[in-house]
Amino acid sequence: MATKPKQGTIAYIDGANLHKGVQNLGWALDYRRFRGWLRDKYGVETAYLFMGLIPANKDLYTRLQEDGYVLVYKEISYDGEGKVKGNCDSELVLKATVDFFEGRLKEMVLISGDGDYAGLVSFLKEKDVFKSLVSPNNKCSFLLRKLNISIVYLDMVKGKVMSQKKKAPDEDGPRQGLFHGDTYRIPKHSQKST
Repeated sequence: MATKPKQGTIAYIDGANLHKGVQNLGWALDYRRFRGWLRDKYGVETAYLFMGLIPANKDLYTRLQEDGYVLVYKEISYDGEGKVKGNCDSELVLKATVDFFEGRLKEMVLISGDGDYAGLVSFLKEKDVFKSLVSPNNKCSFLLRKLNISIVYLDMVKGKVMSQKKKAPDEDGPRQGLFHGDTYRIPKHSQKST
């Protein structure tokens, strides 16, 4: 049986970790600019963005796909307080592992600061496949930092990936959280009237 050709450099993005990390830095990420930066900096051919699936966010999902992301959804649930839960860590690990063993992964870039990925990173580093970690904030887990890997903190490249849009005070309307119950805003012109 012939093996499939390697796809090249793939980015695996923990959507909740990216969203919360940048939010904690106090600025907004421009996902289109970020996708371009991943392509220019690392040669990323495919960028998988793992997130919980909330049907009300379909317009946002369409924009992310137009910006060049392959969305990988996790069915969500709700905690006792009604907050969205959609942890995608296991899906990301499984996808990266399958891609490696099926010969599609030449080099990996991981976007997360979550120490839960330390085992995956260590394994792919041993296999000479792990390229770099992009940590969404400056609180990257020690479990990742101790692996002696290339780490880029997103705040260091803020000028290249930050949203340049200025918002008018009432330009946006709130929506249900995209990542783990967070609130985000969609411009009113993108909202469908009922």
